Amino acid sequence: MMNVKILFATLLLSIVGFCQSPETKKLNLDFEEHKGDYPINWENFGNKKYKIYTDSVNVKNGKYSVVIESDANAGGFKALAFNLPSNYIGRQIRLSGFIKTENVTDGFAGLWVRIDPDVAFDNMAAKNINGTTDWQEYEIILPLKHEKTKNIVVGGLLVGKGKMWLDNLKVTVDGKDLDSKYLESYVRQIMPAEKDKEFDKGSNIVFSDLNSEKINNLELLGKIWGFVKYHHPEVGKGNYNWDYELFRFLPTYLNATNAEERDNLLNNWIDKYGKVAVCENCKATPRDAVLKPDLSWIDNSKLSQNLKLKLKEVYNGRYQGVNYYISLHEGVGNPDFTNENPYVNMPYPDAGFRLLSLYRYWNMINYFFPSKHLADKKWEAVLKEYIPKFLEAKDELTYELAALQLIGEINDTHAGLAIGNDKILEFRGNNYAPFRVEFVENKLVVTDYFNPELIKETGLKIGDIITHIDHKSIETIIDSLKSYYPSSNKSAMLRDISMDLLRSSKNKVHLNYISNKQSKQKEITLYDRKQLNMYYWYKVDENQPCFKLLDGNIGYITLANIKKDDIDEIKKTFKKTKGIIIDIRNYPTTFVPFALGSYFMSKPTSFVKFTKGNPDNPGEFTFMEGPKIESDGNRYKGKLVVLVNENSQSQAEYTSMAFRAVKNSLIVGSTTAGADGNVSEIYLPGNLKTWISGIGVYYPDGKETQRVGIVPDIIIERTIDGVIKGKDEVLEKAVQILNGL
Repeated sequence: MMNVKILFATLLLSIVGFCQSPETKKLNLDFEEHKGDYPINWENFGNKKYKIYTDSVNVKNGKYSVVIESDANAGGFKALAFNLPSNYIGRQIRLSGFIKTENVTDGFAGLWVRIDPDVAFDNMAAKNINGTTDWQEYEIILPLKHEKTKNIVVGGLLVGKGKMWLDNLKVTVDGKDLDSKYLESYVRQIMPAEKDKEFDKGSNIVFSDLNSEKINNLELLGKIWGFVKYHHPEVGKGNYNWDYELFRFLPTYLNATNAEERDNLLNNWIDKYGKVAVCENCKATPRDAVLKPDLSWIDNSKLSQNLKLKLKEVYNGRYQGVNYYISLHEGVGNPDFTNENPYVNMPYPDAGFRLLSLYRYWNMINYFFPSKHLADKKWEAVLKEYIPKFLEAKDELTYELAALQLIGEINDTHAGLAIGNDKILEFRGNNYAPFRVEFVENKLVVTDYFNPELIKETGLKIGDIITHIDHKSIETIIDSLKSYYPSSNKSAMLRDISMDLLRSSKNKVHLNYISNKQSKQKEITLYDRKQLNMYYWYKVDENQPCFKLLDGNIGYITLANIKKDDIDEIKKTFKKTKGIIIDIRNYPTTFVPFALGSYFMSKPTSFVKFTKGNPDNPGEFTFMEGPKIESDGNRYKGKLVVLVNENSQSQAEYTSMAFRAVKNSLIVGSTTAGADGNVSEIYLPGNLKTWISGIGVYYPDGKETQRVGIVPDIIIERTIDGVIKGKDEVLEKAVQILNGL
């Protein structure tokens, strides 16, 4: 469902980008008004083979409902979309409505709400409404951020085959109906930057004779463009579309014939935006800052003295107000890259927009990525290296690959391409082997079958070691792919690559493998993903309890399917056990560091501290104290063992840190993914969406966790013999520890 959800969100961005006033748009959320058999004021998008029409027989309220019905051979989805007439001031928005289904398969039915640009989104995929169901009321509740909202869209959605009915939709804000006199609309101020539309259809920039001198000049321009973007008061106020100011300046800049002419052009360009007064309320960078603004590139450059002084004037008068292009998310303080146009209608941006993409990303990382200093490569060197890669990207696929490589340079497992990588996905194919492979003892091993009924036909067994794919060694393949799998450490990189090694657009693949110590080879059949019972990192049976009592009076908890309501029961059930095992080799379904962590504490306990950036002084990162785990007054007396591995990422790592702070605890397993902290979204031209770990996460003593991960106290890794025998060696070791063995 992940790809459908991403495609759905992407298409939605491209067609619903406006709001109408209440006077010009009539609400028709009950579908009672229609023209022919189609409800008025409703849009739709998705597969054209689906049908949408009103029904007067199957209704919940009134005279009519609306139907979304797929053709028997249709794939994909169909959505009804309604733009709400206004943006509203409030804490949360609620969409409710009735749904009835008939023979829904290969997908789900649901309501959906999207608050643009990328404020919040839900399409009820997690509820998995399918099959045949009678009328039932559902709801979606999302937080409102009216200052950031441009439009709100609601509707109904059918993914896959079958038929669904919708009726009696209702939207409220903090319990108030949309026509309530007590509900206040919010009119967002449109800044001059948003009104500038000159280059909406293309930059018209042509790059010729890309020699070393031009690359050096473009590198310099990229640094100055980003520096001015995040420091100059007139840019920070939103008075200029800084993307389009680049396109206005570039043609003249590219024609500079020498360094003196180049520097004069840059000097005059900065002057265009007004003289910058010395900032009276700018605070100096604290001496104990973890990272400090680095302006050495100005002094170390061969720029003219006038231009160097001009840039330092901009720094000394840097903007201190609400910045149009950068802010911090409330609470944690990870960067919020606001008002960055994703240019969704440019799947293959022209050369000017591709250069903009590189400039935008490089400067975001340069000023607001808290772990830039931990990357393998000095960030200073990356911009110049990637200028020819971006400018010479010959098609959409090459552009996506260049962007993915660039993103990989920050060595962050949170990074990657979540949207806009359709050509990469197409290139990788949608056919897979019917079994899962993972790296065990540094070898590619068959660890599970998605569809056990295909074992005999395929021939490979659990524990077989694959040495070559299509006559290429696994080591050679890994070496060729690793730059396209952004990761904090090798464990996370191998985890992610393993999912795609036996993926192809072909129907068959040739394997060399070792089985029972004998070398074998075979051509195996690949299957469309829809034919396989695939999962991502782990299997989760939501119907099974998340906790159980093991032999020896040991409690076991997995966070893979834990629910908030389970926590009180866990505390009662395990009160008199000799020890508890918490399995975090997964992504927790519920945030538990405090609710469950309080069971193990006798007093308030620190376990983490953070760094955050400073939009008032880009490049500065300072420590801020993290929260403490309080005691619930009923401290558990036994020992605690926490299980981790490469699948423990982000929230799982944060949770592991919380339990590591328990005095009587041990971390057992293997190194985690090394990507913790709230993520920040980044959009690049061509509607490429990626993330970064937006805050630095440290132990209270200042030790790093980014890239390092949560290093176990006792390292236990899986063995091939254990895979063959179906043993969980990490869990077995935890039991031994608690039994005193």
